[in-house]
Amino acid sequence: MPAKVVSINISKNKGTTKTSIEEATVIENYGILGDAHAGSHWHRQISLLSNESIKKMKDMGLDVHYGDFAENITTEGIDLLSLPLGSKLKIGEVILEVTQHGKKCHSKCEIFKVVGDCIMPKEGIFARVLKGGKIKVGDEIVLL
Repeated sequence: MPAKVVSINISKNKGTTKTSIEEATVIENYGILGDAHAGSHWHRQISLLSNESIKKMKDMGLDVHYGDFAENITTEGIDLLSLPLGSKLKIGEVILEVTQHGKKCHSKCEIFKVVGDCIMPKEGIFARVLKGGKIKVGDEIVLL
């Protein structure tokens, strides 16, 4: 089964859960148009988290949804943490480069307060946009 995008999520503010959208415009060296985490001169332009990670939280009894962990792209069928830094992913017209595994959480953000835990710092990855374009839910994710 090929890896794919199961959700695309954006928010107007940092540190909050994101809202799911069906398709997005991704801008080279910037991120997803309309998302608070987008920006040039920043190596965490897009965040990715696997549906498999979210399912673990659901199995613990938490009522969580795509975007609740502030991930931009929810994936399925790809082991994100096994991707070495510098790996390139093609999604739709877009090419991303993996720049970071997880992150340090300095304070308990809104996500932690609402959900009770945040898996993004442990299981999410971050990328910068090498080539922009359109992405949509259902797009295949190809490791280049």
